[in-house]
Amino acid sequence: MRDEELKERIKEVYTSNYRVYGARKIWRELNRQGPAVARCTVERLMRELGIRGAVRGRRIITTIPGGQAERAPDLVDRDFVASAPNRCWVADFTHVKTWAATIYVAFVLDTFSRRIVGWSAATVKETVFVLDALEMALWQRDRDQRPVFPGELIHHSDAGSQYTSFKLAEHLDAAGIAASIGSVGDAYDNALMESAIGLYKTELIKPRRPWRTLSQVELATAEWIDWYNHRRLHGEIGHVPPVEYEANYYTELTKPQVTTTV
Repeated sequence: MRDEELKERIKEVYTSNYRVYGARKIWRELNRQGPAVARCTVERLMRELGIRGAVRGRRIITTIPGGQAERAPDLVDRDFVASAPNRCWVADFTHVKTWAATIYVAFVLDTFSRRIVGWSAATVKETVFVLDALEMALWQRDRDQRPVFPGELIHHSDAGSQYTSFKLAEHLDAAGIAASIGSVGDAYDNALMESAIGLYKTELIKPRRPWRTLSQVELATAEWIDWYNHRRLHGEIGHVPPVEYEANYYTELTKPQVTTTV
């Protein structure tokens, strides 16, 4: 009877999380909900149910180097650990093939919490669409009353022509954001963003093919990002969603400090 009850809970967690969770994340989510269950039990019951987590495929390279134009230095140097939100954002884009056209989707991610703070989709790979993702990120932080302060934030990307453009550099400078560009052809220089894009392709794009139009991709992407930020468990930040991780950080900041007197 206990197994049958757990199977229903496992199926509910699996289906409500894009059918991508493996045993580890399902076990974590069940324990967050309570009561506690052993991981080996979850693994056994998942085998009996015939369900398994999503497996990533290889990444397609979309970066086109921005020629010989002078570009910003690498201020991150593969160190994606930030001490607080709005200290380091990473940016990149990927493509989605549809019946109508190839769609390009750009993302901006906060390295502190792994939260996707901005995104944009378009049918052309021009600078304006990565600017739109940056603008959304700035707007979203303002809306949450966690604005970006000049001189505190680094915006890191690869050396694609969209990110080495004068228009983007001018925009970053006006906002008081330091531009950072990784080495050409070195995937590790933007590994965190590429990992998030890998999740996007594995958890949303590949399982729901074929895609038909830009609007269909935009709606599905908005829904996936809402789930990714508010409900998806991330092992790198203690198996909690990014929004919850940031909320915990700000809660700790506002706690009164305990002082002792001798």
